[in-house]
Amino acid sequence: MELGNISKPTYGPGPEAPGSSTPGLVTMAHGFLLLVQPNALPVELFNFGQSQSEFSQEDIHELLLYEVGFLVCAAIGVLFIILVPLVGCCFCCCRC
Repeated sequence: MELGNISKPTYGPGPEAPGSSTPGLVTMAHGFLLLVQPNALPVELFNFGQSQSEFSQEDIHELLLYEVGFLVCAAIGVLFIILVPLVGCCFCCCRC
């Protein structure tokens, strides 16, 4: 197995999506992922040859902007995890 040039690797186009018997679900999943995270990862923030301990506030702000879609989805998920049992308990106990 040949590794090639490790210090400066060359990347290909990447793997292709597998054929599926449910193209509608695949399209829906890809649409959701593009909605949640439409931008590419800001690779210029990472200096792989240097120490990673020095992140400035602008870098952290840019990374949070990159992850804002996932953060919103996580916040909505936590709200549902907390509110659904609470509302169910209220309906069970009060029976209004």
